[in-house]
Amino acid sequence: MDAAHSIIAFTAAAALLTVTPGIDTVMVLRSVAGGDARQGIHAAIGIGLGCLAWGAAAALGLGVVLAASELAFTTLKLAGAAYLVWLGVKLVLWPRDRLAVEGAADIDAHQALRRGFLTNLLNPKVGIFYITFLPQFVPAGADMVAFSFLLACIHVLLGWVWFGILIAAAVPFGRFLARGGVVRVLDRMTGGLFIVFGLRLAFARQP
Repeated sequence: MDAAHSIIAFTAAAALLTVTPGIDTVMVLRSVAGGDARQGIHAAIGIGLGCLAWGAAAALGLGVVLAASELAFTTLKLAGAAYLVWLGVKLVLWPRDRLAVEGAADIDAHQALRRGFLTNLLNPKVGIFYITFLPQFVPAGADMVAFSFLLACIHVLLGWVWFGILIAAAVPFGRFLARGGVVRVLDRMTGGLFIVFGLRLAFARQP
């Protein structure tokens, strides 16, 4: 399989994985719940940057260390799980009762980017995914590091396109989501999902 066919095959497979709902989708949708696309965009950027960091690390061999070292995998896994559970508990116990006031948008956007970035950076399953998935699409004779990182970039671009679609569809419903206790309910439901994802990550086994 040459480089062009490898990229086409990877893009098709990665597209299917991208549209599969997960913690990233939940985070982006929650970020635009108030009808402000900027928060969703910043969350998507953070998520993409987290994937790029893992893509670069996997291409350089860190993924091999996580796959081979139980201590390294367990340490990062528990850190990521604790972060997700912490976010979830905060949303469940202290949900928003109204939309962010005007003037706080920049802070919210920054927090959305940081959370998107840390959520993926502290998830070793992203690194394991890259180290096990990417090599299957590297053609013979190609530079493993450069081509693997190229594939990771394609995956991130697909994610940003998908998140853009989600944001465009979610923003028009911002007013509905802001009615009465809808924001509180949404925050608590999202917090519950974060806790579930965190617990699932905590009990994930090393491949």
